[in-house]
Amino acid sequence: MKSTRPVTKNPATAASALCRWLLPAAAPVAGVLLCAAAVPAAKAPPKGKAVSRPTPQPPSEAARFKQDVNALVDKYCVSCHNGKAASADLALDGASLKNPNSVLKQRAIWEKVSMAVGAGHMPPPGLPAPTRAQRDRLVAYIDGVLTKADCELNDPGRVTMRRLNRAEYNNTVRDLLGVGLRAADDFPSDDVGYGFDNIGDVLTISPLLMEKYLAAGAKIARAAIRAPEDLLAPAVWEGPKLADAGGGDAPYGSEGRALFSNGEVGVEYTFPVPGTYILRARAWAQQAGPDPARLTLRLGGRDIRTFDIRAREPRSAQAVEVKVEVQPARTERFAAAFINDYFDDTNPDKRLRGDRNLYIEGLEIEGPVDVPKESLKITAPPTEAQTRLFAPGEGIADETQRARKILAAFARRAYRRAVTPAEVDRLVGVWNVARKHGESFERGMQLAVTAALVSPNFLFRVEAETGKTRDLNDFELASRLSYFLWGSTPDDELLRTAEQGKLKNPVVLKAQARRMLKDPRSRALTDNFAGQWLQLRKLERVTPDTGTFPGFDESLRAAMRQETELFFNAVVREDRPITEFLDSNWTFLNERLARHYGNTTVRGDGFRKVTLSGGRRGGVLTHASVLTLTSNPTRTSPVKRGKWVLDNLLNTPPPPAPPGVAQLPDDEEKKEALSGTLRQRLEQHRKDPACASCHQRMDPIGFGLENFDAVGAWRLKDGDSPVDASGTLPDGRSFQGPAELRKTLLGMKGQFTKAFTEKLLTYALGRGIESTDRCNIDAMAAHVAKTQYRFSAVVESIVTSEPFRKRRGEPAPAAAPAGKKVAQAAAEGPR
Repeated sequence: MKSTRPVTKNPATAASALCRWLLPAAAPVAGVLLCAAAVPAAKAPPKGKAVSRPTPQPPSEAARFKQDVNALVDKYCVSCHNGKAASADLALDGASLKNPNSVLKQRAIWEKVSMAVGAGHMPPPGLPAPTRAQRDRLVAYIDGVLTKADCELNDPGRVTMRRLNRAEYNNTVRDLLGVGLRAADDFPSDDVGYGFDNIGDVLTISPLLMEKYLAAGAKIARAAIRAPEDLLAPAVWEGPKLADAGGGDAPYGSEGRALFSNGEVGVEYTFPVPGTYILRARAWAQQAGPDPARLTLRLGGRDIRTFDIRAREPRSAQAVEVKVEVQPARTERFAAAFINDYFDDTNPDKRLRGDRNLYIEGLEIEGPVDVPKESLKITAPPTEAQTRLFAPGEGIADETQRARKILAAFARRAYRRAVTPAEVDRLVGVWNVARKHGESFERGMQLAVTAALVSPNFLFRVEAETGKTRDLNDFELASRLSYFLWGSTPDDELLRTAEQGKLKNPVVLKAQARRMLKDPRSRALTDNFAGQWLQLRKLERVTPDTGTFPGFDESLRAAMRQETELFFNAVVREDRPITEFLDSNWTFLNERLARHYGNTTVRGDGFRKVTLSGGRRGGVLTHASVLTLTSNPTRTSPVKRGKWVLDNLLNTPPPPAPPGVAQLPDDEEKKEALSGTLRQRLEQHRKDPACASCHQRMDPIGFGLENFDAVGAWRLKDGDSPVDASGTLPDGRSFQGPAELRKTLLGMKGQFTKAFTEKLLTYALGRGIESTDRCNIDAMAAHVAKTQYRFSAVVESIVTSEPFRKRRGEPAPAAAPAGKKVAQAAAEGPR
């Protein structure tokens, strides 16, 4: 039989090889001795000569995966995560997960593993668990593979073409025309995606919203441009406009005002010019007695004419009117008066029993009806917005050319880009329709501006689709930048820079961003980004129990929100480190909020910057606004507070509670089986294995804030028991009280920087973050860390990033066969 012993000519090498061949078969000790005897000692190198050793080679990809990932998963995870009944429906025992390629092929699974193991909430408490170093190696391997793949892909992502949301619409109208109308407040609420209401994928347009756009466009145009015809338009008061005009609430089915006894419903009106006016009223009555209800129209306290009102229901309300001469133009009270009240419930004649009441459905003034438009134009001076809007046409005698010049300048700003001659022609055509019908120049401009305000070029932030990944052009970049930092349209300087083709230059882009952050319009970041990131908008819906917290009122609620808004705005405008959101030694207080905090040095309703001492408060986490909106009506909620930190500061939200797991009831319900302090009850609740993995992440953070009650006031006792504000995170870090909790969170500033950057990038782009953004976010966070965590560094890293300056193209749909195109065109009919 052929020997399998290793054969070599070198005696030392032969002995070594023989040792390796014999060692597995020999007894451990004997084998070691045999090897020691068989292998001669290495020859010492000559004195003074360096020893040459081979460079150790790093383990192969497969070896690293096997050692750092597979071994840990098999040892600590597979016992629960296996087969069809795998915990959390996450099976890790499949053969397909045993090789390095699976990290990319089954990315979703490995991302969950990395997050759960890295955060320390898997394996669950009480089960064998890997060391911190083992966890770090697993996370480093998985995240490294995914990050490398994402960086090589270099995908900037694709932003869905989206409409302006309500806040952006109001801001744009304000900056475009100088009109303070908040027309979008009447629009349907915007949907929210990824935590923000400016996400393209969820900003849909309904038929109702289209109607609102049309009405808002006309209203804004009339507010910006005063036309002579506006003085002839009837002034109408009905429904809510009559609410303060007198009388009482009308019965169901009527939006008017009720006069149950003699009295009047009236309004103040300024007659713009002397002339003839028509006064009108619409009314109906609850009839009783021998006579119909009577209504008298009055002007300036004088009775003008009296009418019998015979209508008996609101849908058939009777209209009455009278012409009056007004000389000179002045302000007068116009009223409809009830003059013959009647009540008799004892009359022997049943026909004469009853209660007579009058109901006013609406008032109206039309006129003047006898004044030429030329005279009206003199009495209708232009608004400030109109003067600015018409400025480009000054000195142009030809009316059509003047309109073209004005509308070309307006369309450039409204559409946020250079406009084509054809686009200007369309607007001039709308203007010309009014002129052909004998209406004034100003009336034509109102119609043209309305047309621009309902154009998709205004309502949508359009980025051209080329089918390829490309750089944004300068105008598209200007729009992204202005709606990111101002929530509004680009100003003239930004548009000029775009026209000059300079905005693509990163140096210019950063300079513009710094300029815009110093502008008061950057307040939009506070209102719209911070309001949603910190969830301040929810504060209006929070209802602390006033029996438990009698000091809470609306002035305190307003002060709570204003503190946090002023704090965020100061970080932006003063370019402070974003780490001050985690901990700081300053805030803004007025007397009301200072008293709530136990500070007696602040006086007055105005807010001022205050230096904090004593360690109780610092950063937004200890603001009463955040503490209140993360509490229940009658008690604190360590779970909500902990979840808020994980969601908003660390961007590691826990999954939803498993089905069937009950929440901890409020104290007054007296139904819970758990007993003791709130902390003790939560610890009992956490013994449920279904709850433990998430609660061990949330609860300790919330416990660290237990010195603050449900409305953010400092306390030392929870009921009759001393507050225990200690906590231990899953990774073993412990803290005692809010000051140490803040320091612990500050020690996680790298994670917070990534989280904050991701939130702000989501808001800036108007889309959710994708895995391919990981590489860019890591680079942004590293840049921010190198620049002392300044807020401007976050903004600059975002606006110069690939996702912000580029867009991924969407491949064009496959062309339909010729026959199908013809059939489709026939079905659609002429356009």
